[in-house]
Amino acid sequence: MTTPASVIAFNDVARSYKKDRPVLDGVTFSMQPGEVVALLGRNASGKTTLINLAMGMLFPHRGTVRVFGMNPTAQPVAVKSRIGFVSEDQILPPGMRVEEVFAFHRYLFKSWDRTLEKQLLDRFELSNNTQKIKQLSKGQARQIALICAVCHRPELLILDEPAGGLDPAARREFLETSIQLLNRDGSAILFSSHHMGDVERLGGRAVLLDEGKVRIDSDLDALRENTCLAVILQYAATNLSDIRQLDGCIGARAVTNDWHAIFRGTPVGVHAQLQHAFNISAQCIRIPLEELFVELVGGKQTSGAL
Repeated sequence: MTTPASVIAFNDVARSYKKDRPVLDGVTFSMQPGEVVALLGRNASGKTTLINLAMGMLFPHRGTVRVFGMNPTAQPVAVKSRIGFVSEDQILPPGMRVEEVFAFHRYLFKSWDRTLEKQLLDRFELSNNTQKIKQLSKGQARQIALICAVCHRPELLILDEPAGGLDPAARREFLETSIQLLNRDGSAILFSSHHMGDVERLGGRAVLLDEGKVRIDSDLDALRENTCLAVILQYAATNLSDIRQLDGCIGARAVTNDWHAIFRGTPVGVHAQLQHAFNISAQCIRIPLEELFVELVGGKQTSGAL
């Protein structure tokens, strides 16, 4: 069976804004049609830079970026015609009326679905198309941006912290609408979010960026089932490097009088491994995705990728 071409492919991508201080340093991963991928990382980890590279708004200093097999900076129109995009800082023309914004997007995208437009306006209770963008609330303006992003039924939807600043109910409605509308029709979705609840509910796969590199690239179910935290008393192991060298260790850091280490594997298996290595009985537990994120990016050093 033929493997489908990647929707997005990053290969050894590096990008800097200051000399010798790369924001991205050797990032490699790809997305297939229909995948939902959550892009994770603390502030300034390179998430938005990576998205801007995919959108053709930046070019890599090393490596290659391909979207639908094309270079997004060399073929921007061909790429962007197949993408929907919403970001936290996206600003629609404040003096334009809602209907004028839609008319402009209908002109740009010949595949615009007027029926879907009406369905979304009804769902969001946005019946007054004569309002100007500047008259809308922040949540309403974000909903208009989402309608503009999805009504041409793109093959790829990119969401860069799109629900930032919205209340929990509005954020959930916004993201679930995005997923329900497009992914059920086979569209791929790449979204970044600081809300781990959103990621666990909506994402099928997680890619964690830290210090310019991919630290985790894993299916979320596998991440939950086959990753655990080991809490080791500091006197039991001589230093962190001893722990980091163990097979399956993703990262380790010092926390008060303990070593905290994240391992690939089950709690029972990791416990047995640590007992064999250090002859100690460590506490090994599964932890929620948010705690896993904090453990990996909370320290200065990590190792390996999941």
